[in-house]
Amino acid sequence: MSDIVLDVDNLHTHFFTRRGLVRAVDGISFRVRKGEVLGLIGESGSGKSVTGFSIMRLVDAPGRIVEGQIRFLGQDLASLSEGQMRNLRGSRIAMIFQDPMMTLNPVLRIDTQMIDAVLAHDKVSKAEARIRARDALGKVGIPSPEERLKAYPHQFSGGMRQRVAIAIAMLHKPELLIADEPTTALDVTIQGEILSEMQKLCKETGTSLIWITHDLAVVAGLAHSICVMYAGKIVEYGSVDDVLDRPLHPYTQGLLRSIPGESLMEKGKPLKQIPGSMPSLLSLPPGCAFAPRCEYARPECRNPVDMCTRDNRSVRCLFPLVHNSFSGGMA
Repeated sequence: MSDIVLDVDNLHTHFFTRRGLVRAVDGISFRVRKGEVLGLIGESGSGKSVTGFSIMRLVDAPGRIVEGQIRFLGQDLASLSEGQMRNLRGSRIAMIFQDPMMTLNPVLRIDTQMIDAVLAHDKVSKAEARIRARDALGKVGIPSPEERLKAYPHQFSGGMRQRVAIAIAMLHKPELLIADEPTTALDVTIQGEILSEMQKLCKETGTSLIWITHDLAVVAGLAHSICVMYAGKIVEYGSVDDVLDRPLHPYTQGLLRSIPGESLMEKGKPLKQIPGSMPSLLSLPPGCAFAPRCEYARPECRNPVDMCTRDNRSVRCLFPLVHNSFSGGMA
């Protein structure tokens, strides 16, 4: 158990809006071990980004964590004061955002921002902080890092700005890094380069990584394990090979079927999309939230559905696709 970096247990993050209660994260649990890459998958609105912000304690009003524990190296983050949490952010826990300009200040040079980030947590000289900033840029593949330190964010391309954001996140070699769809807006070539750099950095530093994305293809070669989220809940959890090769939940199967070239579809046949759209979190259907879109749904699916775990696989489904491993005990 000593290698567990993050242990999320029964986390509930709700938004108290004028229209009603939004259960953006509704009782999820998972663990991340040292050096592990966890892929957090789901459609827009599934709750995956709110999960990341909850771990960082960055959920703004009207949202708040209402229940559950977030244990980082055994310490419950939900119980820390804002000052204690601020000391952890950026040093031992870091986050990379989808838009790098959420990290970068457009009116400050890169060296100013990176040196300030070093000095915020480490008592070193400004010269030493500059060396660390230069070396960090070099590690993420930015050419001529000494010269690029003098540039402003607008002088970088989108891919290079994201590399700078990654370099800032890795400055203190955090034990945990949360990446919220950082390559979504980039072209495929740049996306592949950044994924490769992230893999290399995590191997070199032993950093654990939570990669939040809607794209299963992205995490196929990156993650060790996968959590699939739908309507605020985790519906499937397991190793990357098990989940992608033998999906248990119909929603996971539907995501895989929508990827060109996947083995689940016959060559030459059109992609099979998941019908409909995710329901509003203000008015979820009873029982399984995916049932209205599921081709395997039965009347029993209107009953509450709990997570069932067996042989390192977890699924929230009364009738999982692989019955020989999960027969019985689904309700």
